[in-house]
Amino acid sequence: MLLDTPSLYFRAFYGIPESMTAPDGMPVNAVRGLIDMIATLVKAHRPTHLVAAMDADWRPAFRVAAIPSYKAHRVASGDEEEIPDTLAPQVPVIEQVLAAVGIASFGVEGYEADDVIGTLTVTSSQPVEIVTGDRDLFQLVDDEKRRRVLYTVRGIRNLQTVDEAWVTAKYGIPGRAYADFATLRGDPSDGLPGVAGIGEKTAASLITRFGSLDALLAAVGDEGFPAGARNKLEAARDYLAVAPAVVRVAHDVPIPSGSFEVPAKPHDAEALIALADRYGLDSPLNRLLAVLGKS
Repeated sequence: MLLDTPSLYFRAFYGIPESMTAPDGMPVNAVRGLIDMIATLVKAHRPTHLVAAMDADWRPAFRVAAIPSYKAHRVASGDEEEIPDTLAPQVPVIEQVLAAVGIASFGVEGYEADDVIGTLTVTSSQPVEIVTGDRDLFQLVDDEKRRRVLYTVRGIRNLQTVDEAWVTAKYGIPGRAYADFATLRGDPSDGLPGVAGIGEKTAASLITRFGSLDALLAAVGDEGFPAGARNKLEAARDYLAVAPAVVRVAHDVPIPSGSFEVPAKPHDAEALIALADRYGLDSPLNRLLAVLGKS
């Protein structure tokens, strides 16, 4: 099981009141919410291995170099991500809690959590479940290799299972074609413009007809190719030359060595007790540890 941790702690932050505080008054709603999410997931799915992927770089240079607008609207100052003032101090606490529990958690310099997840997914010899609220990771579903997304759009207790059939039913495209489809359509939430004049329905129709973005672009000059689409694609040649490398998650991130097995007991019980006392986390941590002990 691979956790898109930033997606989950943002969801926890906005879903749980900030009145949930530590003894010193610091909001810990994201921390508590994430701990309870992990407990719920482990109890329901019983993974043998678990990784909480983090953003070491939320706006990687290679993506910005290709498309400068990538996530530009989320920049607060310099190159820092705009993040609520009461969430920012909770992220280091989340990292400390995961380390003390013994759940593998890391980011890789120059890459997003999505890229860590992409690499772990394609290199795994086991079935993979990806927990996320980010549609970008739909590109990793693969029925043959038993890779699927558990989508949090309806909540952590009512996850939408996303496989190839679901992608096809939802978007009208081949089940493994989400990245090509998203490249054409664009994504304003990530600052990706897409091809001007080609919306979701047209993008789906073109990808379904030609099978992939590469095949579509190879066929643009063919007789009988839709003239309207040809003009739009030709006008977007520069964008289409670089966008796939931005939209597709990396498959070659250097993953640190270590055990990704679900821990049966805390890695550092003393540190965990200190964190529980300082931030008032006894109840959620006891729930998590009880579930892990039964894994």
